Amino acid sequence: MEHFDVLIIGAGLSGIGAGARLRMDCPDKSFAILEGRGASGGTWDLFRYPGVRSDSDMYTLGYRFRPWRDAKAIADGPAILNYIRETADEYDLNDKIRYGHRVHRAEWSLDEARWTVEVEVRGPHLSKGSTEEDLPQSRKDAKEEREEDLPQSRKDAKEPPSETTTFTCSFLYLCTGYYTYESGYTPDWPGFDSYKGTIVHPQKWPETLDYADKKVLVIGSGATAVTLVPALADRAVHVTMLQRSPTYIVSMPSTDKIADALRALLPAKAAYALTRWKNVIRQMFFYVLARKWPSVMKKMIAKGVRAELGEELAERHFKPKYNPWDQRLCIVPDSDLFNVIRDGRASVVTGEIEKFTSNGVRLTSGDELEADIIVTATGLVLKIMAGLTLVVDGEVVDLSKKIAYKGMMYNDVPNLAQAFGYTNASWTLKCDLTSEYVCRLIKYMDKHGYASCTPRLNDPTVRREPALDFNSGYVLRALDEVPGQGSKMPWRLHQNYFKDLRMLRMGRLEDDAIEFRARSSNK
Repeated sequence: MEHFDVLIIGAGLSGIGAGARLRMDCPDKSFAILEGRGASGGTWDLFRYPGVRSDSDMYTLGYRFRPWRDAKAIADGPAILNYIRETADEYDLNDKIRYGHRVHRAEWSLDEARWTVEVEVRGPHLSKGSTEEDLPQSRKDAKEEREEDLPQSRKDAKEPPSETTTFTCSFLYLCTGYYTYESGYTPDWPGFDSYKGTIVHPQKWPETLDYADKKVLVIGSGATAVTLVPALADRAVHVTMLQRSPTYIVSMPSTDKIADALRALLPAKAAYALTRWKNVIRQMFFYVLARKWPSVMKKMIAKGVRAELGEELAERHFKPKYNPWDQRLCIVPDSDLFNVIRDGRASVVTGEIEKFTSNGVRLTSGDELEADIIVTATGLVLKIMAGLTLVVDGEVVDLSKKIAYKGMMYNDVPNLAQAFGYTNASWTLKCDLTSEYVCRLIKYMDKHGYASCTPRLNDPTVRREPALDFNSGYVLRALDEVPGQGSKMPWRLHQNYFKDLRMLRMGRLEDDAIEFRARSSNK
């Protein structure tokens, strides 16, 4: 049984960032990164739909410690994936990643002050996920024919053997994201099985899907839908975006002229740092504006849409009933969505689906939308910790009853942190801070001879509140299953980079809400 000082679960954007941070701040610590899939990159390796890209600028979605050097600030999926894997190369992480290692259970022992982690291992395994020559034949075949596109008989034939193994670690760091990789969310529409065309969810996009000269219907109006529509419109005969209700959509340049100017004048790291701070301040400014003066923000967004599409379309299809940032704003680079609507290659329909028909969908209005291909861009299935079962001193942890400490740990769960990004800004901003904090915490425990640290909710005045104040569908569907937040610090989630910066990078590690135990106390 192998033991590590730290086990990182997940080799996506946050997991690779965590590994790099450990290399920098805790070089004497042993660690491994366990990845359930056969390649690194997480979301950016999984999603293959046309036009897949970031919905945040790369100066804030990128790591603080490694500059984003590409010209485009709003980057496509392959460029982001390459950035993640180059980071793994630069910080010598590839030999730390164990592919095909899916964690199912982790059990904490107070006496031993360690986690015992149960892992399902599927082979063959990769030592790196970045180059063609490193892939086993099964992965090379998947480049032409993805496993999810195969009939069940062939899936069974390709299923690699598995075995169960265990690891132990002193600290468990979960970088598993917030949704299940197995499938996306698709509503149970009446008549769904009667449709004779092709139905596809973006999370399981078939690489062989031919949409050229086809009529495509995209159901949804979130970040994925507004990315897909202009990308599909380049080859499809027409693309229709069907939305139940409008979404706030804002155009943003795909390049950052200020960043370009700074790169021409300054070293890469200095230019990147200044651009990153500029963009963080901008993000926070508009978020605060939206929360304190929503009517002002509404008018600003509406003015931009009217300039793109005119009064009629803006009023009919781009005037949400909710306030900005009650759901995440959708960013479109260089007005690409508005461009394809304006030139007639795409259109927007607002209405509710009554049922699917053999040729498309019928709306409650009586209108029918015919399509050769229907894309259900209807969201994700939220899953915290990738479904991992936690056991602390023989008791199964019910995460729905827990409250987050500093947005990363949970009451009565020792030596565990989870990377979870912002809902109102770039994901990586918070994950970077979390990794820094975890390293600070580990070094602090070593310095003082502590074997464990456990958040304790000892303050009876702390009220439990929902962790997320979003009303997006994927959030509302899972609110009863995820940990909550408290009514005051350190149990309160800021959703504010500057407050978290002060607390996580510069704040005290000891407070009344965390219990440290010396090594001798755990024997």
